[in-house]
Amino acid sequence: MLKYIIIDDEPLAHDIIEEFCSMLPHVQLEKNCYNAMEAMQYLNENTIDFMFLDINMPKLRGLDFLKTLTKPPKTIITTAYKEHALEGFELNVIDYILKPFSFDRLVKAVNKVSDTQAPKTIIKEVSNANEPPTRFFVKGDKKHHQIDLNDLLYIEAYGNYTKLFLNDEMLVSHEKISHYEDMLSPSNFIRIHKSFIVAIDKIKFIEGNRVLINEHKIPIGQTYKNSVNKLYNS
Repeated sequence: MLKYIIIDDEPLAHDIIEEFCSMLPHVQLEKNCYNAMEAMQYLNENTIDFMFLDINMPKLRGLDFLKTLTKPPKTIITTAYKEHALEGFELNVIDYILKPFSFDRLVKAVNKVSDTQAPKTIIKEVSNANEPPTRFFVKGDKKHHQIDLNDLLYIEAYGNYTKLFLNDEMLVSHEKISHYEDMLSPSNFIRIHKSFIVAIDKIKFIEGNRVLINEHKIPIGQTYKNSVNKLYNS
């Protein structure tokens, strides 16, 4: 679990970052700091893996605060001012993202922290060793979710993460899609796009360059068309 803090004088910025990070199963918020002095006191007494740091704060600017730290944690700058980017990277920040930012952009920044530090998703097959697994566990939101393969509709790649779409919910895993392609039985699941694996028995119909699962329209990649055609031409 990667521990982080948020340093920003705007409560709304805290809310947005917290909401986005709550969807990532391997990061944990340790402290909300609303000025640099509060953050300095916290870091003197605690250890974290990374921090989100605003630049334009009262009394002590974010970058000036960063300069005061002898061993700063990995830092993601969050700011509305792009003109400080060079100064930020000279201070070896991990990433520099401009407000307002999307979930995708935040994930890209956190990926740079987690590439070398994040623990692997814990997956444990619940089955007889001689039989293909019918269930497995995915760690997310501080819980271990048991996934029944009968409930799995499709999987979508999301950078270094994947989204698992089930009958009644969506879970985020930080395994790559290639992990699930190796794990799942090809008789039950098929990769139809570089970003999608689908449950064969959940396909409602195939039309042109897409398949329909429930109400989800999923594209078929050009290099995967032959594999998809075999589903109805075999």
